[in-house]
Amino acid sequence: MDDRSTRLSGVGLMLLAVFVFSCGDATGKFIVATYSVGQLLWLRACAALLLLAPAIWRRKKDFAKLERPHLQFFRIVLSTSEVASFFLAAMYLPLADVVTYYLACPIFVTALSAIVLREEVGWRRWSAILVGFAGVLIALRPSTQSFSWPALVALCGSLSFAGLMLITRQLRRTPDIVMVSSQFVGTFLFSAVLAPIGWVTPTPRSLVLFAAAGMISVCALLCVSRSLKLAPASAIVPYQYSQIFWAVIFGFVIFGDVPSPATLVGAVIIVAAGLYIFLREGNLGREDTTVGTPG
Repeated sequence: MDDRSTRLSGVGLMLLAVFVFSCGDATGKFIVATYSVGQLLWLRACAALLLLAPAIWRRKKDFAKLERPHLQFFRIVLSTSEVASFFLAAMYLPLADVVTYYLACPIFVTALSAIVLREEVGWRRWSAILVGFAGVLIALRPSTQSFSWPALVALCGSLSFAGLMLITRQLRRTPDIVMVSSQFVGTFLFSAVLAPIGWVTPTPRSLVLFAAAGMISVCALLCVSRSLKLAPASAIVPYQYSQIFWAVIFGFVIFGDVPSPATLVGAVIIVAAGLYIFLREGNLGREDTTVGTPG
């Protein structure tokens, strides 16, 4: 597979990951209406680790020779912080509002990837990312809760997610199964302390939802891990903007939220920016083999 095809494969996997993550976000928000965040995270991690157990057993030797252990540990901390922040904020804010803060992540990643990872980010991609973020603001419009503590929690989660993306890119030689399972181990240990607080005995229907949340998160994380190994973080992370579409759809179908005209206008802007980045990334793949023009 040539460099251009590899980059585009990374983009495709990120788009798939965003859709799967959105399914998990909606499922989690539905669950935390009845159960605590700690209980959600713990049962979700239990389901995920049970699903991953056969693969962990087959690849157990990979866990004994981790590259850059200090970064691996920091990545687990960021992952746990990010997921806990998201669902804690989702208890108090509409799903679309929480997603708004998380969609600032591409801005953080693009800036940090140029500084930390020394990836080339041209003015065209910078412009498209900023236009896309403007579309997010138009679509979701900052509410009167913009500066509430749940909003600040969501913003901190977005910063943790940006750091997680960058470190994952640096640890791209680490096997996917190690990346994904270590995140759930971290969540399992952290939430095991919180889960007993306000514990509610799950119904059979709820257990199915907890199991689904675990399976969804495993699939999404595997897609993200692989996408970051195929393409630069600054090239694929902007596709998180597509999460706004799923937030609108799931918000309407599950929670009864009706999108406003401003949401639809913002969505069009986001699509335009995303398509531009996608086409520019395709051109970058072709030019890398010749003159190496930055994005």
